[in-house]
Amino acid sequence: MVLWTAAGAATLGFLVALEIVARGYGFSGPITEQSREVIFAPESGPLLYGGLALTMVVLTWRQRLIALGIAAGVDVAFFLVRWALDADMNFGNGALWVVLGVAVLGLTRRTGQERLLLLKGTGLGLLLVAGHKTGDTWLLITSKTRATVLDAYVAAADHALADPSWLVGRFLNATAPVSTGILHVVYGQLPLAAALVGLYQLRRVAVERRFPAHHLVRTFLVIGLFGPAIYMIFPVVGPVFAYGTDGGAWATANLWPDVLPPVTDPQPIPFDGVTPRNCMPSLHTAWAVTLFIHSRDGSRAMRWAGTFWLVGTLTATLGFGYHYGADLLAGVVFALTIETAMRCSAHGWDRAGVRVVALGTAVFAAQLASYRWLPTEMAARPWLYGPLLLLVTGAVVYAYVRAARAARERERERKPGVPGQRPAPAEPAEPAEAAGTTGAAPTGTDDSQDPDATDAKPELV
Repeated sequence: MVLWTAAGAATLGFLVALEIVARGYGFSGPITEQSREVIFAPESGPLLYGGLALTMVVLTWRQRLIALGIAAGVDVAFFLVRWALDADMNFGNGALWVVLGVAVLGLTRRTGQERLLLLKGTGLGLLLVAGHKTGDTWLLITSKTRATVLDAYVAAADHALADPSWLVGRFLNATAPVSTGILHVVYGQLPLAAALVGLYQLRRVAVERRFPAHHLVRTFLVIGLFGPAIYMIFPVVGPVFAYGTDGGAWATANLWPDVLPPVTDPQPIPFDGVTPRNCMPSLHTAWAVTLFIHSRDGSRAMRWAGTFWLVGTLTATLGFGYHYGADLLAGVVFALTIETAMRCSAHGWDRAGVRVVALGTAVFAAQLASYRWLPTEMAARPWLYGPLLLLVTGAVVYAYVRAARAARERERERKPGVPGQRPAPAEPAEPAEAAGTTGAAPTGTDDSQDPDATDAKPELV
């Protein structure tokens, strides 16, 4: 409970600080944007209902049906009022009301573990929405505070990787509109795919009355929290803006994806105060890698879907000109480092986990440093630096796979003795055997009502 209180206080402090910074630049922060959606038209109704879905993992099926009915009823009422007043139309207020209602229910009508469970569910749902709005605020801040971008440096370094954005961009142009239509859906619906995997992992919360120690949503939120901070250190807008038509008058030239940019001494490029500097690292890549990892424990269909979303997201980020190849490698290392840290924080730190986090942090820092201070050398010697970039990224992948496999084996060994789990039902004893053991205490409970007995409610994690 102390840990959750500290985490909540830290999150609130961060949101307040971000709100103050945003107000200083003349726009609303995440707290204001989320609060206004209690009454006014939300920006994203599906996102709010995704938050409601995550909150409902703590409810029974009957309670879920009631919650959905209330959410739909509130949205219908808001729709009619907005239609009558000719106001902006959207849905999702009902979902937010129900999420907040679950918190009120937990605070006023529940105690102990049940209260904590409902508050955790509410926090999970609200964090999904707040994380999205926090990311939007971060992006606005990057566009206002970073007057120049470092695309020329990353484009030069990308020559060592054979300019994959230009290559895939040409491929998509040649196969449009079929390829682009599919990839736009894959790229845009990555949060939906992640929500489905997260709901699958949390499907037994209502029965077991506890959350799993680690799940996809935790890593997703942390990636979205820390990733934009790197944007402030290494501002990049992407080839379609810096070298394509989307950059307008601010673009260096209209080169992407037909003409490779020349290798010259790179310099920071002045850019507008609107376009987000959201390339380094590629968070879409980081999220897709995390989705792929967590889909491995699902059904065969889920594993195939995780693979499809990973390949589709990587293709879209390059082919639409949103990222360079160097961004994707940084995104992979960033994702595996965060995922390992989140898994170790839940299950305990071991030597392998510490090594992966240390290696990932060092490789990520080396990638950013090389992109910034060695781009010309990397472009001049692609036969050396290209394989080297792939090698160090592959080393992090290999270290992660080994550590994750070892951790999974340890979890399997510990699983029969997890506190709070009911043991498998024993075979009924033979009459003669039962008669000879009538003096023994029954399995599962005793007269002292030991709180550690197996009939006690499982502890919340």
